[in-house]
Amino acid sequence: MNTRAAALKNLLVLAAAAVVVALPFVFRRDKPAGQWKAGDPVLVVVSPHIAVIRDEFAIGFSDWHQRRFGQPVRIDWRAIGGTTEIMRYLQGEYVAAYRAWRRRAGLAWPDGAAEAAVAKRKPADDVLAEVWDGFRAHDDAGDFTILIDVFFGGGTYDHSSAARQGFTVAPWPADQIPAGILADADGAEMFPEGRGGEEWRSPVFFSAALSGFGICSNPDRLKDLGITHQPVQWRDLADPRYFGQIGVTDPTKSGSIAKAFEMIIHSECRREVLAAGWTPEQIHDFEARIAAARLPPGVMPDGVPARYQDDIERGWLAGVHLVQRIGANARYFTDGAGKVPVDVAAGDAAAGISIDFYARVQAEVTKAGEQVRLHYVTPLGGSSISGDPISLLRGAPHPELARRFLEYVLSEDGQKLWNYRPGTPGGPRKSALRRMPVRRDFYPDPERPAVQARAKAHARHTSDNLLDPAVDAYHLAGAFEYQPRWTAAHFGFFRQLVRAMCMDAGEELRTAWKAIADAGGPEANPEAMALLQRLPDRPVPITWKTAGEAAGSNAMEAMREWTVFFRDSYREAEAAATR
Repeated sequence: MNTRAAALKNLLVLAAAAVVVALPFVFRRDKPAGQWKAGDPVLVVVSPHIAVIRDEFAIGFSDWHQRRFGQPVRIDWRAIGGTTEIMRYLQGEYVAAYRAWRRRAGLAWPDGAAEAAVAKRKPADDVLAEVWDGFRAHDDAGDFTILIDVFFGGGTYDHSSAARQGFTVAPWPADQIPAGILADADGAEMFPEGRGGEEWRSPVFFSAALSGFGICSNPDRLKDLGITHQPVQWRDLADPRYFGQIGVTDPTKSGSIAKAFEMIIHSECRREVLAAGWTPEQIHDFEARIAAARLPPGVMPDGVPARYQDDIERGWLAGVHLVQRIGANARYFTDGAGKVPVDVAAGDAAAGISIDFYARVQAEVTKAGEQVRLHYVTPLGGSSISGDPISLLRGAPHPELARRFLEYVLSEDGQKLWNYRPGTPGGPRKSALRRMPVRRDFYPDPERPAVQARAKAHARHTSDNLLDPAVDAYHLAGAFEYQPRWTAAHFGFFRQLVRAMCMDAGEELRTAWKAIADAGGPEANPEAMALLQRLPDRPVPITWKTAGEAAGSNAMEAMREWTVFFRDSYREAEAAATR
C-alpha cells in the first residue's frame, strides 16, 4: 500500500470515528427544561414496583415538583425485591440503627431487645417495654435513620405490619391532610377508608392504587385441552383437565399472591355460609356481635348460632382443599408474580393465578390485531379489591419531600398515571401501567352527576374501560364482602401451608392427583381423595381454630413435619387410586 493510499485509509477511519462520536449529539433530544442536576433534591424510595412504574412516577413527580416548587427531583429507587424481602430488610436496618443510637446515648440493649423493639405488640416485660416505647418515640433522622424516605407499593398486610412494627409514621395529622385527597372541592368523598371489608387507608398508610386477583387464560391452549369455556371462577382451576397447565407464584415470595390464596379460601367460606341460608344482613350482624364479645376464636356469643361458625369452618376446609387441587394442577411455582401471565400468553401454560394489572399489561403487549392471546377475569364475588399503599418511613432523611411525593401519588395528577394511555394529557410518557386508581372520580357514580362527568372525561384517556362493571373497582369491591375474622389471622399460615402442601410435597401431590384422575376422577375415588386431603396433626391437628398458632414458635420445624406428613398421605392416596 503506497503512502497516499495509507493516508486516505487513515482519514476514512478518522471520519468514521467522528461520525460515531457525533451521532448521539446529532440525534439528541433537547435537554428537558428543569432537568435534575447535582444539588437538586433527592428522594429515596424502597419499592417492589416493576421498573416501568418506577420510571413513570419518577418522571411525573419530578415534573409536578418543578411546576409547584421550582425544582426537579431525582428518585433514588431501592429495588430490593418483593414485599417479603423489603420487610426483612426494614426490620434488620431499623434494629441496627436503633441499637447504635441507644449505645451512643448510653442506654442498655438487653437480651431480647432486637425482637422487642419491632414487635407488633408492646411487651409485658417492663425493660423490653421501654425498648419498644423508645423506638417509637423517635422520628428524626438526626437520632437514627435507615436513610430511606418512603415505602411505596406492596399490600395492606405488609404496610399494616410496618405500622405496627414502628417502621412507618403518619405523614400528616388527620386535620392536615392536603386538600383534594380525601374529598373534592364540593366535599364529595374521593378516598374511602375501604370497601368490601378491605382497608384502603389508615392514619399511617394510604392506598395509591387498587388491585384485584383473578385468572388469566390462553384461548388457544384451552382449545387444545378440550376446554370450551374461559375459566371465570377459582373452582374452574381445579378441573383435572388442567393437570400440569396452571401457572402459580410461590406465596412465600409474593405477599400479593399470598393474598390471592387467602381470597380463594375466603370465597369458599362465603359460598358455604350463603349456601347454608345465612343472609348478608345476618352475616354482618353475627360478625359485629362476635367482634364486640371478644371471646376466644370459634366461641360464639349469645345471639349467634353455633352452626354459623360450623359453616365457616366447613367452607374454610373446602377452601384449603381447593387450593390443594389447584396446586396439584400446577405446572410450576415461580418466584415472580409477573412470570405467570407472560407464560400463559406464550402458551407455556393454559391458565394461571394473576394480579390484575400484570395480566392486563401482558394482554395489551401480546395482542395482535383482533387476535387475543390472553384473557383475564376477576371472579365476581371471588376476590376483594385491596389497596397497594404508600407510607412515610420513620426517621426519613427528607421528610418534607417525602410528604410531597405522597401528596403527588394520591392527587389526581398522580392517579392519572395508573391507567391513562401513554401520550395522553397527564398520562405516562412511555408505558401503559394498566393499574386501577383509587380516586372515586375515575369510576362511574350516577348518583353524583359531577363525579360521573369526571369519570366519563377520564374514560376518554384510560387504557381500560373503568366504566365497565367487569373493571370498575368500586363495583367489584361491592360484590365481595371481606370478613377478616374468617381468614385474616391465617394469612401467614396459608403461606406456610401452601409451601409444604403444594411445593415441598409437590411431586408426590401431582403423582397422586394424576393417579386419581386416571382412575376416573375424584368422585370415583373417595378413599384416595380422603387420604389426599388429610391435614397434618402435628404439632397440633390443623383446623380453623388452630391455624393461627399451628406453626408455633418454630415455623421451619413445623413446615418440615407438614411436608413429611403430606408426602406420606399423597403416597397412600396414589396407592389407593391404583389398587
